[in-house]
Amino acid sequence: MINGENYKRRREETFSDDEDSCSTDNEPKKKDLNGIITSLLLLEEQEKRDHEEQNEASNEEKSILESNHKRKTRTMLEFYTNLQDYYSEIDETDRVKRKKSRTMAESVAVAAVSQTENQSPNQQNKQSGSGQQRRLWVKDRSKAWWDDCNRPDYPEEEFKKAFRMSKSTFELICEELNSVIAKEDTTVLMPKYLHWPEEDSLRKIKEEFEGISGIPNVVGSMYTTHIPIIAPKISVAAYFNKRHTERNQKTSYSITVQGVVDPRGVFTDVCIGWPGSMTDDQVLEKSALYQRANGGLLKGVWIVGSSGYPLMDWVLVPYTKQHLTWTQHAFNEKIGEIQKIAKEAFGRLKGRWCCLQKRTEVKLQDLPVVLGACCVLHNICEMMDEGIDPDLKFALADDEMVPEVALKSVSSMKARDAIAHNLLHHGLAGTAFL
Repeated sequence: MINGENYKRRREETFSDDEDSCSTDNEPKKKDLNGIITSLLLLEEQEKRDHEEQNEASNEEKSILESNHKRKTRTMLEFYTNLQDYYSEIDETDRVKRKKSRTMAESVAVAAVSQTENQSPNQQNKQSGSGQQRRLWVKDRSKAWWDDCNRPDYPEEEFKKAFRMSKSTFELICEELNSVIAKEDTTVLMPKYLHWPEEDSLRKIKEEFEGISGIPNVVGSMYTTHIPIIAPKISVAAYFNKRHTERNQKTSYSITVQGVVDPRGVFTDVCIGWPGSMTDDQVLEKSALYQRANGGLLKGVWIVGSSGYPLMDWVLVPYTKQHLTWTQHAFNEKIGEIQKIAKEAFGRLKGRWCCLQKRTEVKLQDLPVVLGACCVLHNICEMMDEGIDPDLKFALADDEMVPEVALKSVSSMKARDAIAHNLLHHGLAGTAFL
């Protein structure tokens, strides 16, 4: 009995010790767990504070951006308001000026009519011939006019009448100019459409000219025309055109355009801008063509000119002396057929571009560029086989003068005589001179 109680007591003590031991082991674990939980709470709190600070910074930045935007908007509105007020003042000023000008014009017109009614018919005719003329006429064109011309169903004949070329050629020119028009490169098309022919082209040109006239080795037909201008402020005597003045009975000033064309009438060389007082042979001596010939680049070929040019190793001109032989008459007839090609080409040039027919308002220093552009456009039209309305053809006046030195090479005189004899003896001279 006593032993049983002892055993029971020892067992209870053993259980008590185990419980104390377990309690002692769990205490560090509880402390670690509490620490982890505390850390997580602190991290969560820190993250929350960071998020709030970030939101505050974002809201502050947004507020600054909105403030700047409002300030810029307000400034722009003020600027445009001031600008609109400025233009309104200008419009009002222009309106007042136009009104005053119209009033003055009406007054002058009334006065002129009153004065005319009191004059005799002879006095009226005299004043109309010598009175001051308007120097520049401008025809206003609205966008509606272009929209109408640009319609797909717009009649081709009407388009050609308005633009001096077909719609397809007009579109070709627009495409060529489209990429460079912003650069204001006004001579961009000249190297492509106006240049001296290559060897293969020269060979073909020789064959075509020989087929026309029977004269071999001809590479071009040359002609010089004059473009009327207003009397310049400087060197006015240099631009005085004596021949036009005598013919028109009116003081005339001009600049010259010398051109060489192929059998189709396409310009292969131009010399633009020399004063109108110069003769054809003087203009020729100033040209780049003359310099190329002196450099030997035109050796063995002919360029046909009128009697206004001298006979040279590369310039073939007609006989000008009196009492010509049949052989010389025959030669002049055939060379005239070649010369006519250049003259007709200039007639089409002036017919297409009416600005070349009368005194131009373009500044003298800008005129060569304008004339060069007209020659390029002419070439494009010729290459595209653009015909010209017969009513638009311009009749050129033959006002060339025989140069003081009409012969500059003895060998060229012998060569011309040989060509003339060959034409006659081979039956190529024709019968117009008989």
